Amino acid sequence: MRPAPTEAAPSGRAWRLARRLHGLGPLAGLILLCVAGTLLNRDFATLDNMMNVLTRTSFIGIIAVGMTFVIISGGIDLSVGSMAALIAGSMIWLMNALAGHALAPLAIVLIGIVCALVLGALFGCAHGLLITKGRIEPFIVTLGTLGIFRAVLTWLADGGALTLDNSLSDLYGPVYYASLFGVPVPIWVFLVVAAGGALILNRTAFGRHVQAIGSNEQVARYAAINVDAVKIVTYVLLGICVGVATVLYVPRLGSATPTTGLLWELEAIAAVVVGGTALKGGEGRVVGTVIGAVLLSVIANILNLTSIISVYLNAAVQGAVIIVVAFLQRGRR
Repeated sequence: MRPAPTEAAPSGRAWRLARRLHGLGPLAGLILLCVAGTLLNRDFATLDNMMNVLTRTSFIGIIAVGMTFVIISGGIDLSVGSMAALIAGSMIWLMNALAGHALAPLAIVLIGIVCALVLGALFGCAHGLLITKGRIEPFIVTLGTLGIFRAVLTWLADGGALTLDNSLSDLYGPVYYASLFGVPVPIWVFLVVAAGGALILNRTAFGRHVQAIGSNEQVARYAAINVDAVKIVTYVLLGICVGVATVLYVPRLGSATPTTGLLWELEAIAAVVVGGTALKGGEGRVVGTVIGAVLLSVIANILNLTSIISVYLNAAVQGAVIIVVAFLQRGRR
């Protein structure tokens, strides 16, 4: 005889359905915002405005992809904006120093790009080592480096700005301003980074280990997962993402100042949280992060086009979004 049916199967199906519906929340919110933006201002739905929104999203979106891994693993990084500022200043300083030597301008630009990626990886590795081997809370470590990175940049710039040499700036400019098939280069890079992040998180053992550590670090240790190594790699990935975003951002203004990257950490964390990643760790999606980053940029764009509130309150709106989403995530893991 077949065993009597139980409530387990329906409950399991209901739980999976609830998760799918929850995952569609950010997308539904983005669609509603786009509809509202179109109704409020006709310029919102133009192709030029859409490309502008996505291009501006790419910097924070790339960083948010790396932040997704860190938050899913149960960590946090408050220093990404200051890290980007120091990386930008360092690569500009290095390229300007090399400009006076017998090196081809293209070689100098490539050296600057490599410098940005290496610095990002090193800074991320330092965070990971301090957190895992030093047994210091991620909040404390990255709060400390937030001040260190920006102070070092201010010292390098002597309190002013580090400006890229004009000849190098003209050569480097297409990294931000060029388009491929009508789509700006930063958007293509953002899509590649997001696709790579989704592949790593969902299709590799490393991605499963990241989620397992965020769900229950002690159980992950019992399961023979090298928790410290995985955490260090998540911070290295985030550092590299910051480096990539900085490489794309520098040709936009051609300079680095003590205010470069200000509040980027707030925007990156907001994008991850709005995209559905649990602040307590253990659960999240890169696709959700991408949608969250675009959603926040759309909010800022609508505020700029409609003047519903002052553009100076954009950061306040993002902060409020983080608080509201965190409130809705209470008890969720």
